Amino acid sequence: MLRVRPTHFTSHLEQWARLLTDIGMIKTAGDGTWQEFDAGSGRLSLRPAEAGSPDDGSTLFGVEVGELEEFARRTNEAAALEAAAGETGANGPVSAELVATDQGPACRLVVRNGFSFLAGPAAHGANCADADPALTVVGVWFTEDTAAAAAALRSIGAHPRPVPDNDETADFTAKNGGLLMVRPATGPDRAGLGFEYDGDLGALRGRLTAAGHEVRLTEEAFGHSLHIANPDGGAQLWVSQRLPVTE
Repeated sequence: MLRVRPTHFTSHLEQWARLLTDIGMIKTAGDGTWQEFDAGSGRLSLRPAEAGSPDDGSTLFGVEVGELEEFARRTNEAAALEAAAGETGANGPVSAELVATDQGPACRLVVRNGFSFLAGPAAHGANCADADPALTVVGVWFTEDTAAAAAALRSIGAHPRPVPDNDETADFTAKNGGLLMVRPATGPDRAGLGFEYDGDLGALRGRLTAAGHEVRLTEEAFGHSLHIANPDGGAQLWVSQRLPVTE
């Protein structure tokens, strides 16, 4: 199994929990120090951070899987096949190793450019049936080496999804929920967080506005997006419209 599960660190846990609930997510695990929320597709983990600390307002790219050992084996096998095919040079695009973290056992994925992220064991099974079925969690990977990122995601079992244009962007779906996006950017690799909505974006905007959130609707090159005031301040949280894309 493979499910998108980014982790967001914040000193505004209550505000984030309220926003996620109003967007349509359901809290499915956690206590006062950490929480997990399910969308119709994908999952998000909230972790506390000290106000003003480097972690405050940051997001970690991440996924969750079933059997860690089997996931690591399959990932390394797929990466070796990519390398043998000449797609990534002598070394595969990613390597997987089992590690111990403060949250328990996990699998660390190390990309050839040095970027790394974790695959953790799924704390519970399917996404909550009470979550908004039109809402999908999106983990974004910003990188200068989009080819390496895309190859790494293929190796972990994510499935490419067609995109409207033919530039360096790439979208991937996870079998058990969520969407992973690769986007070109300068500087060190970093993670971003957003959502996709396969429903009435105007109705979602009305729901959020009625709940007291600051929301604006924007028209972009390939559809509409909502931009919501971020509880951490800074860049707004986005919810993009799900557009049908043909092969």
